[in-house]
Amino acid sequence: MKLILQHANVRVTDHLDSWIEECLRDLLPLIRIEEARIRVEYCRESSPPFRASAHLMIPGPDLRVEATDYTARTAFAKVMAQLKAGAVDRAARRLRRGFGERRVPAFLQTGSARR
Repeated sequence: MKLILQHANVRVTDHLDSWIEECLRDLLPLIRIEEARIRVEYCRESSPPFRASAHLMIPGPDLRVEATDYTARTAFAKVMAQLKAGAVDRAARRLRRGFGERRVPAFLQTGSARR
């Protein structure tokens, strides 16, 4: 996975960057990420001032999400929640169609969705 982190008017910290990278690694069992472009920005004129966006290049249609909040960390946490929901949805869809069953996590293979 290639990761591109962009910060606009936000102080770059290793703690925030490593947390973002760790969160993205948690998605790898669900979807194959070829490239991830993450942008965290601060805009003084808007409310809430922090905006986080993610563009994941994956097989099939790309995932693009964005969120705003009063801190950079919570804005990115909202982005991650949307990304995880999209990844689970795609993994379940692949399971229903019968593709890549070995790559789908066991917690998605429940009930009528199991082949």
